Amino acid sequence: MDWPQPDPEAGRGSILFASGRGDFIEKYLEAYGHWHSRGWNVTSFDWRGQGDSRGDIIGGHLDSFDPLVDDLDALVSEWLGATSGPHILIGHSMGGHLVMRLLAERDPKIDAAILVAPMIGINGKPVPQPLSAKVAKFLSLLGLRRRKAWKDNERPTLPGASRQRLLTHCAERYEDELWWKGKEPGYALGPPSWGWLDSAFRSITRLTPDIIRRIRIPILILGTERDRLVSPEAIERAAQTLERAELLMFSDAAHELLREADPVRTQALTRIDAFLDEHAR
Repeated sequence: MDWPQPDPEAGRGSILFASGRGDFIEKYLEAYGHWHSRGWNVTSFDWRGQGDSRGDIIGGHLDSFDPLVDDLDALVSEWLGATSGPHILIGHSMGGHLVMRLLAERDPKIDAAILVAPMIGINGKPVPQPLSAKVAKFLSLLGLRRRKAWKDNERPTLPGASRQRLLTHCAERYEDELWWKGKEPGYALGPPSWGWLDSAFRSITRLTPDIIRRIRIPILILGTERDRLVSPEAIERAAQTLERAELLMFSDAAHELLREADPVRTQALTRIDAFLDEHAR
């Protein structure tokens, strides 16, 4: 998806948005509209295996995250040559993880980046991440790589936490996602496979402190202390490791900060706008 400004000469620059696991372009139309109204050209895409990029890939499974890094690298290279700067990458959840890997491993000529609830660690509490990683690897080695890790939702329902409560406190925005999945049934990716989890844990181990320190551009990280999908502690550690990072942690918000109830969503977008005003002029 490319949403350019009507007058290219009057635009502020270009944003490329990388969404999370199981997401699709239409899910973030509201956020794209906000940035477009502020003068940005906006580009987004569906990761391979998701949205309208499914092809013959079995939903919810990946053998490695490396092809996704290659995909993002190729897309960013094309986007840099076709759009006006400054150039901003915004990544949510899995997209934030892959944006961080791209910045650390490939060093594209990006002016600034924003990571929203990035998957720098997986929150499997009460099971510690090292044990969860060993289980996923063991079951993958047993030949269960393509088997769904659980029966329904994005992860097993936790006590007092429905799928909606894990993602957003806004019932209307959650219903919007379900509406799109009703219109396009293939968008409903379902739970990940054991192989996807194994691949995710292996990819996370690539983001060592030494690797993260390679990233020198300004980065804004938004997270929530109550995130039940990604690790808030890993987000905070990464922010402390990065040379030019700014961090905003919400005390009472779910995973999808850009699709949260208006008090949280507005604060998140306001902080993003201020960061862009300072670092992308």
